[in-house]
Amino acid sequence: MSHRVFASLAIVIAAMSLGATPVTGPTSLGSFVGAAEAVGEGAQAPADGAKAEKTAATNAWTPPRTPDGQPDLQGVWLSNSATPLERPKGLEGRQFLTDDEVTQLKERAARIFDATGNSAFAGGDNVFLAAFGNVEQYDNPNATGSAVEMVEREFDNRTSMIVDPPDGRIPPLTPEAQQRRAAAGAAAQRLPAGPEDLSNLVRCITWGVPRLGGNSGAGPYSYYQILQAPGYVVLTMETNHDARIIPLDQRPHLAQSIRQWHGDSRGRWEGNTLVVETTNFSPKSNFMGSAENLHLVERFTRVAPDTINYELTLSDPTTWTRAWTAVIRLKQSQNKIYEFACHEGSQDVMVGILAGARAQERAEDEVARTRR
Repeated sequence: MSHRVFASLAIVIAAMSLGATPVTGPTSLGSFVGAAEAVGEGAQAPADGAKAEKTAATNAWTPPRTPDGQPDLQGVWLSNSATPLERPKGLEGRQFLTDDEVTQLKERAARIFDATGNSAFAGGDNVFLAAFGNVEQYDNPNATGSAVEMVEREFDNRTSMIVDPPDGRIPPLTPEAQQRRAAAGAAAQRLPAGPEDLSNLVRCITWGVPRLGGNSGAGPYSYYQILQAPGYVVLTMETNHDARIIPLDQRPHLAQSIRQWHGDSRGRWEGNTLVVETTNFSPKSNFMGSAENLHLVERFTRVAPDTINYELTLSDPTTWTRAWTAVIRLKQSQNKIYEFACHEGSQDVMVGILAGARAQERAEDEVARTRR
């Protein structure tokens, strides 16, 4: 896999649908399934020595401080973990991989996504799934880019970013949310009449808060920059140039009648952890089907010079049957944040989408006329 590469907007738009695309090619799961059966409970954690060493290093390290005495989280950070959001079916009941299995996954990924670029661009969980399935080559008919446009993905012992529920899976949708999803799926099959029929992401209004799952999660569109000033923390996302200015002065949340795309965030320090609570999302927001009823709690803890544990707890009783929690490991990057120009500066993309829809309508009308 290559170092950081910025692709064209066409690649960005095409990559949005890659998160749920299955890998293709011959698979060989025997080594992992066999290992699970052979070691049983022993496979639930990394080797004891490695685990103890990591724990000792974490306990011995103290984060640096800002001039006003707060833990220093500043810098550019990248979410580049290959760990899938949800635990794959083939790893049910296993919270951790062994060190040998992680090594094997790394070797497979290096082969599949080498610098030749023969494999397609893999977004979201597909890097892990391709390596886990041991495919000869990753292919995706929706991709317009190749593996050379990917950032290096980092494998660790975890089998899912989701740590709660214990099965590593997103909780079931409520009946109400299932109806909303079905309606959204039906609407997506219709040709867009105008920009308002396209998603916030495609329209470049916002890629949403938080960034978790699919190609909006780990990968080249997951560069964060954190800045701190007395009484405030600023979280900036390179992709779509979103910035969240978070006050730390214990002011109350906005009135419930005031709704915002990214919600209303308030922060506080709990020891070395920055805790950010966000409410007041807009009914037009959309995080995995959740909108105005989303309650988000984020915890940022710098556990090493190059690592922030970013824990997210999401709850919405109108969307999921219970709250759930995921942990992202942000890695420090020496790269800079650049301007990410979306369709406001590239109108040909939006014009092309809508012109294509009109052309398809004319073609369908012509077919209908010839059948009369």
